[in-house]
Amino acid sequence: MNEDYRIGVLTLSDKGARGEREDESGRVLGHMAEGLGAVSRYQVIADDYALIVSTLTHWVDELALDLILTTGGTGLSPRDQTPQATEAVIDYAVPGMAEAMRAASLAFTPHAMLSRAIVGVRRRTLIVNLPGSPRGVRENFQVLLPVLPHALAKLKGDPSDCAAR
Repeated sequence: MNEDYRIGVLTLSDKGARGEREDESGRVLGHMAEGLGAVSRYQVIADDYALIVSTLTHWVDELALDLILTTGGTGLSPRDQTPQATEAVIDYAVPGMAEAMRAASLAFTPHAMLSRAIVGVRRRTLIVNLPGSPRGVRENFQVLLPVLPHALAKLKGDPSDCAAR
């Protein structure tokens, strides 16, 4: 299945939401995702659990996006609530994708061990948490790019054999 997917980029940043910081990570992520489809939704919101939950739920349930890429809020700060909010809305996790990002990031920094990013599915939408820095976005999203078309096709109902090479 070769189709364009509807993609949302959601940046979680208190300073970005207040207009105190430019959203470089979201722009980088949107540009990198263009090969998969159209970024039809882009938003910067505060690191607020209820707001993240409601935005993700709306983007899946009402807008029927195929892929939601979040950037920011995956660390250890008390305001980093992206993983908890994502976990609250997904039907099931896809731990291998998050593990692959962390494993690849360890080649660049031991701080990769502190990432709490998760990947999961709500209905037929894949939700991916990515770091909040442009460099972290590039390094982590690059790891996922080879498998995203297959993952998205499967969520859309592609019946082909996964083991085919």
